[in-house]
Amino acid sequence: MTVISSVPVKHREITSGTREWADHNVNCIKGCFNNCRYCYAKLMAKRFGRCKEDTWKDMVINNGAVEKKYRKYEGRVMFPSSHDIIDRPDVKDACLKVISKLLDVGNEVLITTKPRLSITREICDKYGWHKSQIQFRFTITSKDDHLLSFWEPNAPKFEERFESLKCAYENDFKTSVSIEPFLDYEPQTLISVLSPYITESIWLGPMNYIPSNGIPDANKHVYAQVRNNYQTEHLREVYEELRDNPLIRFKDSMNNRLGIS
Repeated sequence: MTVISSVPVKHREITSGTREWADHNVNCIKGCFNNCRYCYAKLMAKRFGRCKEDTWKDMVINNGAVEKKYRKYEGRVMFPSSHDIIDRPDVKDACLKVISKLLDVGNEVLITTKPRLSITREICDKYGWHKSQIQFRFTITSKDDHLLSFWEPNAPKFEERFESLKCAYENDFKTSVSIEPFLDYEPQTLISVLSPYITESIWLGPMNYIPSNGIPDANKHVYAQVRNNYQTEHLREVYEELRDNPLIRFKDSMNNRLGIS
């Protein structure tokens, strides 16, 4: 039991992004080139011996998932959930083939990505006839490229992600953003920049898995900084400032820390 403002509250179950965002998830790649330091999929793959620290970034196509005959699912399908769509030709082609198969049988698809602009443009061009079935959810965690380079070393910088958001919006696709984890101490500034190009929602949440062991001395201050973002009182301040914004959705992980049901 946790006490916030002297009121006892119960923890509720923390659901994953998949269950909060969609009824089903589909992936066709093992590993992810972005190689984000906080990645839960990477953590689990390492724990169960499916990759090593230096091999996660080497994306391997799951041909079975690419060649699979997909059906019409009940509810929304999230693609991908444990890797990204990058501009390596074989990876891009595999991902687009899966997206085509999901759309062609009538699925509603939530495309989740730290977006490359060239790929966003290609998806907008290729699937214009399916735009009613597609919603983009772009992960944009900071405006600060130094923070992005540290936490998400191989992912696009802010400007490319922002241009991708604007591209999808200007092509009349449904748009949303995930700011999880928020890397800026005050995510409100980023939210104000992104909001004009959002048609659905902005999801906000903390970093759930912050290593405490084996951190090089040169990086310890960065980890200390990000931990400071998620002190309970600061999370409460962010929540109170943003709770009435109609675009904002708080991740279960944040609500749980604050004892909000």
